[in-house]
Amino acid sequence: MAHIDDPETQRANVAFIRQAMKQPLLERDHELDLARRWREKGDQRALHELVRSYTRLVIATATRFRNYGLPMGDLVQEGNVGLMQAASRFEPERDVRFSTYAAWWIRSAIQDYVLRNWSIVRTGTTAAQKSLFFNLRRLRARIAGNPSAAGLSDEDRAQIAQTLNVDAREVETMEQRLAAADQSLNNPLSEAGEGEWQDLLADQRPSPEDVVIGMRDGRMRSHWLAEALGELSPRERQIIAERRLRDEGATLEELGRVLGVSKERVRQLETRALNKLKASMMKRVRDHGELLLEA
Repeated sequence: MAHIDDPETQRANVAFIRQAMKQPLLERDHELDLARRWREKGDQRALHELVRSYTRLVIATATRFRNYGLPMGDLVQEGNVGLMQAASRFEPERDVRFSTYAAWWIRSAIQDYVLRNWSIVRTGTTAAQKSLFFNLRRLRARIAGNPSAAGLSDEDRAQIAQTLNVDAREVETMEQRLAAADQSLNNPLSEAGEGEWQDLLADQRPSPEDVVIGMRDGRMRSHWLAEALGELSPRERQIIAERRLRDEGATLEELGRVLGVSKERVRQLETRALNKLKASMMKRVRDHGELLLEA
């Protein structure tokens, strides 16, 4: 659904656009001179003149994204952010027109804003999804001949996937995403108002029975580990405690200084202690799977 500004906002937007269109176009030499003055001397007057002259480019780019249902004024302001970023990074010595360089920054800033605000569900988190989000409608209209068609065929999706160099499954996923508006999970299931959509969501948390079993298994593993540690020598227990039973384990070098041995000797003692622990734990269980924690 397209956003409709209130009358006061519409008047402000029209005034801004008219003012931007009154700014004179820059000659190539004058444009490069302004860019050099800003880059080399920090001349803010030169920066303001450069930016004001290309605000019309921001407006033209923002107009191409007005069908995404977002306020035109916000699109323009995001484009202005991209224009300022372009001005701060533009290198006059590359002999490229500023408008050519700035167009990418303006479009990128507006696209990022659209992706962040088009839906409360994050969209376009990968390059493929971003490409699909901004090109699927256009390609669907070209291929199917009707942008509001019920859906694409498998052949159509394959053609779009090849054109955009993405997976056909991603085309289908984005097609479904664009066709469905955001819905609240608190919406009623029916007009009678009995139950909400969130009632149909499966609870992924462990059941009370699983919680109890997990606590019991955890206590049993702790008991087995304590018994196995008791079979180690004092020095081996110290190494395991300092290296494996702390959030930030000591380094081999640190333990070597404490024990008065080389770090290589500490590594050997640690390996021997771990092998002893493994053998001791294996003797205490009927099924090796009992030692594994469920994901």
